[in-house]
Amino acid sequence: MRNKNNGRRDQLLREKAINPFVRGLAPELLWSAEDADWIVLGFERIEARDTDFGRGSPDVPVLVELVNRIGELELPEVAREWPETRWDWWADRGAPELFRGDTFLHVDINPGNLLIGADRNWVVDWSWPGCGAAFIDPAMLVLQLIGGLHTPAEAESWVAGCPAWMAADPKAIDAFVVATARMNRHRALRRPDEPWLDAMAVAAESWATHRELTVYPD
Repeated sequence: MRNKNNGRRDQLLREKAINPFVRGLAPELLWSAEDADWIVLGFERIEARDTDFGRGSPDVPVLVELVNRIGELELPEVAREWPETRWDWWADRGAPELFRGDTFLHVDINPGNLLIGADRNWVVDWSWPGCGAAFIDPAMLVLQLIGGLHTPAEAESWVAGCPAWMAADPKAIDAFVVATARMNRHRALRRPDEPWLDAMAVAAESWATHRELTVYPD
């Protein structure tokens, strides 16, 4: 990335800092370099493929397993400095407190970040890790499964295999779904040239409908 004070530089620095704590799931960071113009991270090369989040995919049990393994990681001390707040602005009054917690989170759950290899499976792109409520990563999996054309009920049935999801307060999940729907719709409207954003907004809105939630009050 360009070595400028912006979000992408910060993401690389965060990934560099967290790599020693996630090597059970992620490729090892072998070297890093930076000068006035660039910052570069060099990781070990792995052989793996993107996962398939689609309905009927045989990869879905692997996705659940990987999300559970993320949830079992201890929270590194450095990650306590990164409380998860990106949904706060979109949430109803008082709801952000439901997103707090001391669970180590990956957050960026998608087909390109959960990978299947011949001998082991991987979780890559740790540029947005943080700490928060344990249900957040399973909830992100639900959203992506709905985006993969599972029904909301089917997607939620899959994450019933995640202890963090089963232990969550349903009110916290509801608040998260509402905030997610609002955030994704806003992003889709701002960037109409990126259809995947609209797909995520539609997925979140259908999830809210399934849970009988009001996303856009009159």
